[in-house]
Amino acid sequence: MSITDLHWMTAHELADLLAAGDVSSVDIAEAVIARTEDVEPKLDAFLTRTDDRLRADAKASDERRRNGETRSRFDGVPIGYKDVFVTKGIQSTSGSRILEGFIPPYDATVVDRGTAAGLPLHGKLNMDEFAMGSSGENSGFKVTRNPWDLERVPGGSSSGPAAAVAAGVVPWAWGTDTGGSVRQPAALTGVVGVKPTYGRISRFGMIAFASSLDQAGPFTRSVKDAAALIEIVAGGDRNDSTCLPESAPDLLSGIDAGIDGMRIGLIKEVENAEGIAPGVRSRVDEAYARLEKLGATLEEVSLPSFEHGISAYYLVAPAECSANLARFDGVRYGLRVDADDIVSMMSKTRDAGFGDEVKRRIMLGTYALSAGYYDAYYGKAQKVRTLIMRDLERAYESVDVIASPTAPTTAFRLGEKTDDPLAMYLNDVFTVPYPLAGNGAVSVPCGTSADDGLPVGLQLAAAALDEPTLFRAAYAFEQDLAWAGTPESRPSI
Repeated sequence: MSITDLHWMTAHELADLLAAGDVSSVDIAEAVIARTEDVEPKLDAFLTRTDDRLRADAKASDERRRNGETRSRFDGVPIGYKDVFVTKGIQSTSGSRILEGFIPPYDATVVDRGTAAGLPLHGKLNMDEFAMGSSGENSGFKVTRNPWDLERVPGGSSSGPAAAVAAGVVPWAWGTDTGGSVRQPAALTGVVGVKPTYGRISRFGMIAFASSLDQAGPFTRSVKDAAALIEIVAGGDRNDSTCLPESAPDLLSGIDAGIDGMRIGLIKEVENAEGIAPGVRSRVDEAYARLEKLGATLEEVSLPSFEHGISAYYLVAPAECSANLARFDGVRYGLRVDADDIVSMMSKTRDAGFGDEVKRRIMLGTYALSAGYYDAYYGKAQKVRTLIMRDLERAYESVDVIASPTAPTTAFRLGEKTDDPLAMYLNDVFTVPYPLAGNGAVSVPCGTSADDGLPVGLQLAAAALDEPTLFRAAYAFEQDLAWAGTPESRPSI
């Protein structure tokens, strides 16, 4: 790949060029800004462009490199952030009109640690409002499009980060995954997306949707980039009591050890499920065969509770969202619609500021938590969550990794499912169980569907805190497939 293709390079490739002195961080910044100028009018991946900040950060990185003071191997490699992460002095909206104009006084831990590693900031990226959505169509501001087909969705809720990385706008970006919001859009746009173990990465400064489920996750063009980005930001944080105190894991060491002898579970209930598109099924079956060829053994595992995952998720997550979003009242920050009294002001502000999907989930959650219904709905959902955890614990006694499709279909058309919330929710049927259990999972591209030429994702999931095994499996598959980095892996936008 020539240096003129800087915008398509992985973070590792760019870091190597910087270390060799073949390019400067300013060169990279100008390349991604030019790419953004070219495709953003068609893509709508950004909510806030920060070109001046990117140029300033890149210039500072070059100065550090000249002085031998680089902050990390990736000092000077640009990064984008889903707009759910607050950024000091830069508007942070979580994709909602109710936070339009909100300028935070501090950085989220993910942003702060990225800056400490020398990663220049390349803008705030679009998302479904408060991370509620599976298509990117619920943003309060604009609809992001899939770079593989501009008439199709990029997935959600991390629509902007997925589309931006897939389109060559930025080499890597941070999203969040509550029920599949990193993995599902990664699958639909042909990039790598990871949901780490819950608590692996601090949630401080992430605008909350469902606090027991939300977790930051990277979008990258390679498995090694995803491992490196998690290493940069993971580790204990005194600002987040749910963040695990362990230091950042070493995920790159041993990533290339291969999977000979690894036991990979295929979920009986998923393999027999209806609704998986033929083009997705064939690509995933080929992926299973490739894993077996690499020395892994495939074993059937039964996870009977998985069929209840969507039902449990859409009680637990809305219940937590109804509590978290009560803070948006028009009193302290964001949108305020004036009225004669404070109750009317709050009501009118929320009516004007929240979109339809957010209102739907607030009402679902409030109902599930209300007197007389708590035990019947929320309480039972939590019991199902426990059953999912136990089913996975039993499965990991006999297998090291569990494999499945990431999403049942490739990217669907814009507007195709907006009038059918249940059909939209079912896009996350294979991703939802893992955040309910807190386990880590990755979506890695496994080619394109023969039916429509759109990307298909293979999901791999490991036991809690076993990201090293997860990345070993994903890397072995990626290297053998040899699809990442080829012209076929890039959209023609």
